[in-house]
Formats: sequence, C-alpha cells, structure tokens
Amino acid sequence: MTSQRRKGARRGLARLVAIGLLAVGLVGTAPAAAETPTATAGPVVVPVQTTGPADRRFNLVFMGDGYTAAEMPAFRADLERHLNTLWSIEPFASYRSYVNVWAVEAPSAESGVDCDPGLTAPARDTVLDMGFWGGCNPSSVQRLLTVDSAKAGALADLVPGTSRANRQIVALAHSSTYGGAGGSYATASGGNALSSLITPHEIGHSLGGLQDEYDYYGRGVPGGAYTGPEPDSTHHTLLTEDQMRDGKAKWWRWLGEKSESGGVIGRHEGGLYSTKGVWRPSRHSLMKTLGYAFDQVEREVMVRAISAKVNLIQEHTPNSAPIGADRTVWVDTLHPVGGRLAVTWRLDGRDLTTRGARTIDLRRLGLSPGTHTLTATVTDPTPFVRDPAVRASTALTRTVAWTVDTSLTTGKAPVAAAFTGHTPTGDPVGARTVVHADTTHPTDRTLAVQWRLDGRRVHPDSGKSRNDRDLDLGSLNLTPGTHRLTARIPGTDEELSWTVDARPATSSYELSTPLRTVRRPGLPVEYVYDGPFTMRLTARDDQAGAVVNQFRVDGDGWYTYYGWPTDADAPFRFTPSGTVIDDLVYGKLGRSRAVPWDDATPDYGTHTIEHRTIDAAGNVSGARSFRVTLVEPGR
Repeated sequence: MTSQRRKGARRGLARLVAIGLLAVGLVGTAPAAAETPTATAGPVVVPVQTTGPADRRFNLVFMGDGYTAAEMPAFRADLERHLNTLWSIEPFASYRSYVNVWAVEAPSAESGVDCDPGLTAPARDTVLDMGFWGGCNPSSVQRLLTVDSAKAGALADLVPGTSRANRQIVALAHSSTYGGAGGSYATASGGNALSSLITPHEIGHSLGGLQDEYDYYGRGVPGGAYTGPEPDSTHHTLLTEDQMRDGKAKWWRWLGEKSESGGVIGRHEGGLYSTKGVWRPSRHSLMKTLGYAFDQVEREVMVRAISAKVNLIQEHTPNSAPIGADRTVWVDTLHPVGGRLAVTWRLDGRDLTTRGARTIDLRRLGLSPGTHTLTATVTDPTPFVRDPAVRASTALTRTVAWTVDTSLTTGKAPVAAAFTGHTPTGDPVGARTVVHADTTHPTDRTLAVQWRLDGRRVHPDSGKSRNDRDLDLGSLNLTPGTHRLTARIPGTDEELSWTVDARPATSSYELSTPLRTVRRPGLPVEYVYDGPFTMRLTARDDQAGAVVNQFRVDGDGWYTYYGWPTDADAPFRFTPSGTVIDDLVYGKLGRSRAVPWDDATPDYGTHTIEHRTIDAAGNVSGARSFRVTLVEPGR
C-alpha cells in the first residue's frame, strides 16, 4: 500500500455508516452560474439558493472532489440532480424556504477519486482526498466512500455565517461508481444512477437522528435477532400496537393510517440491522429503501429537526425597553412554501381578535392607563406534526413579549413603504405554493398588501384572514395554464410580480415489446408478458427546470424513477422475482422485495402501474396508469 493509500485508510468521519442503498425521489433549483475556476484558483463559494441570512437558516453546503477546473460544469450538473431529488420529498418540499444551499467549488489537480473502482486503482491528487473502500482500506467495502473531514470542514468554513450548528456538508465524488457514507458529513458519488438518492437519507441521519431500518449490517447477510432494550429510536420499538396505544407511546398517533411510503402504518418487523425482534412503522420508507418517501413518523421528526435550526420569528418591534401605546407593533415570520404560520396576540393574557395579523395598532385597543403585557405567539400548524410536545417546542412555537406603558410617547420617524422580503420572483411558482411578501413597518400605520391574479383582486382566506402577507395559491383552485400574480402596497408604486405555473409536467412511458396488448372499454391498456420487461419514463414540461418521474405498483408507495442502478440511461427492469444487484433487489413486480431473503415468490397475474411527475415549481401531476399481466412461462 502506498503512503497515499495508507493515509486514505486512516481517514474517518465522526460516524460512518455504509449506505445500504436502494433508492429515493424529487425537484429543485439549478446552481447559480459561476465563473469556472482556473487550475490555480482557490475555492469559490457560490450561493445556489438563498432564502435568508446564513445565521438564520439551515445551510446545505455541497462540495466536489476529483472535479478538475474543466470538469466543474459536471459538478454543477451533479449538484442539480441532488437538489431536484431533495425538493420533491416532504418535508423538504414544504420547508425549502428554511434552507440555504451553497456550493464550494474547489477544482482538483486530477480527475476522479482514490481506489475507484478497485484497490489497485491509482491514487488521485484531489482537494478532499475522497476514496472508495473506506479510504482505500482492504478490510472495508467498495461502496464506503470517505472524505477527509478536516479538509471538508475547512472548505465549509469559507461560507460566511455557517457553522457546525447550522449546516450539513455533502461531499460529491467525481465518479460513476455506486457509493456513499453518512454521519456528520454525507458523501455520495456524483455520477451514479442512485447518487442523488443518498442525500435525503443521510440528512435523515445527521439532522433528524433517524436510524437505519435495514435488517442487515453487511449486505447479503441477514442481521439476526435484536436482543437489546426498547430502542431510543423514534421509529423502532419492541411494543405491540395495543401497547403503543395503551401507553400512548412511539407512533401510536399514526397507527392504522395509510403510510406516505406505501402500505399502512403499523408494526413491521426488522430494523436497526436486525431481521427479527424489533419493529418499524412502515413496510418500506426512505430510511429502509431509498426511493420511497419518509413515512409520517419520520416526517414528523424531520419537520422538528429542520424547524429547530431556525426561528419562526425573524424580526419584531424592539422589546428591550417598554413601548408606548400610541403605535403599531409587528412581527415578521418565516414562510413555509407548503403552509402558513399562525400568529396569536394576547394582551395581559387575554386573546385579541386579530385573525392572524402580523401587525396590530395599539391605539385601537383602548388601553387603560398603566403598564400592560403584550405577546405574539407564532406557531406552525402543519398537519405533519401530531405530537403536542413537538408542536409546543421552540422548533414550532415561538413567543415574543413587550411591556406597553401608556405614559410613553413614541417618537415619529419616517419609514418609506417598501417590500422587505418575498418569495423569489425569478422562477415560476407552483399552483399550490404559499407566496409571501413582507413590508416595512411604520410606527403610525399598518401597511397593507393587495394581491391580484391575472388582474383580478384575490384575498387570503377569502378575506377572513388579516394576514395579507401570505397567499395560498392552492385555495384559489387555479385553472391549468400560466397566470400572473402581483402584490402591491396600495398608494405606492411598490409592486412584485410572479409567474404562476398551474400546469404540471406530463409523463409518458415506453415498454419493451409485450406478448400481446389488450384493450378493454373503461380500463387502462393492458400489456401481457411471460418474463422480464422494461419501462422507461420520460417527462415533458412547458416551463424550464428539471422534472422528477415517480411510479407505483398496485397502489404501493410512490417510488422515484432513476433509470436502473447500474445505468441511469437504462430503463427500469421488472422481473417476476426481482434482480439482485450488489446483494440488494430491484424491480420485483407486485409485492416489493428489498433483500435476497425477502419473499421471492413471483406475483403472477394482473398489476396496475401508475406514473406521475413533480416539476420544478413543485406541481404534482395526476396519476396515469396502465396494466401489466405477468403469466407463467409456457402458459
């Protein structure tokens, strides 16, 4: 072993977990254009998505290794694929506005990474010393892709306002070999068919503290029976469903519901690298099979984890000293893409009828002489959370208080009416997006925001809400097509404008040649096969941006289409018992199969395959379907 290889073998992350990859899904924003660094240039920090100051956001910091200066466009393309996947998964889709994304472009002297694909491959001179085989360790496995954590941390430190507390590092290797690792830092090969599906799973580990639901530790080897105590893991248990209900424990609030990742939330055996003796909520989820969604239990954890990195109250009327009763008081909140935060005002402990307003005028309250306590409580009412303790935590509930002294007089200072923050206007917004527009805050009046769609006045909540900073497009039942949305501060020239994309992308399929095609009135077209067949999904959109294709079989969970694990350009392959690739199983028609010891019994008969798209604006298309009948060979 060369000295370079020995150095690689000693590399380590604070916590390394070999990815037991299967697959995941999604949509996002392309990296911002940046000048290609020269071979001698230092690292360049590129803001890819900026939703607010770095010290007030959760920051994803991507960096590449083994990309030369000439290959930097390939790094940007690989990064775009990762983001396209991430933004199509909940809760990242709904809370995308809480996240900043940065790219640290640091060209390497040589292309590729160490020990790729084998231990005899030459070492490469790269900026992050990434390597397969656990950093070129003969005792490791090929897919374990490590990074020099000190060098990765040093590059991330170049992003101003970020720290270990508010960021996640994702290092992409310039390679088409399957591999990755997770823990404090996440790694993935940039060019493999499955590479973009690793990132959400790894963020589940590092940000949410979620555990693997694999029933193996080493691929191809069943994990055996779990022998430990009741797991600390939120999504693993030894309890029965009745015990969970009776003790109000673990995921009892979600039991019996259709799982977001397919099937029903209940008690499914296997997890924590054990085949038996421990149970998880869903048959498959993102933490078991990358390709499906987070189930409701995991999603609740991730909502809390993302929200805990930010403060729901971004700005407010100063409260370090008492304020007068002759002024307006305001709060500026965060703005989830998928919902609206609730604001409740209280005076001396009594609720005020403010109907969600972000600003109140104290002059209208008729305060009695003396001092009073005014509070504003901001809460996220998301249906993704059911645990009252999570709802009441500082992640989802924040309160700010003021002392109001009626003897004080507020000094008058001119404040120009202007927009201070808003949903980005450069790209189309989806038909179910919550669009926001914040304004300045004069002390002597409340600025209003008027919304118009295609020139017609529209009101948040049909005029019932006094929160005119957020407009839920989903409540307007938009007709398919492209619309123009504007927000204006009345009496001024201040106006914002958005293009609303209310037409989802469409998907189409191409199958290998069947034995025969059957068409029956009132039913989807049916294709008959007596063995393996392939399916290619493609998408078409009238707007720019990447589109994610998804499919599901017999009403199971939606699964992201990525081509085929060994070739992103190849179609997905269905077989009666599935195809084993690197000790994992893909493409079993009917009841899914993840590992070789899962039931391999062919599901002969007729199956329904549905497909849909998620476009760059977040629009989810309606499902289209066809049927496949699998007959036994020779019959």
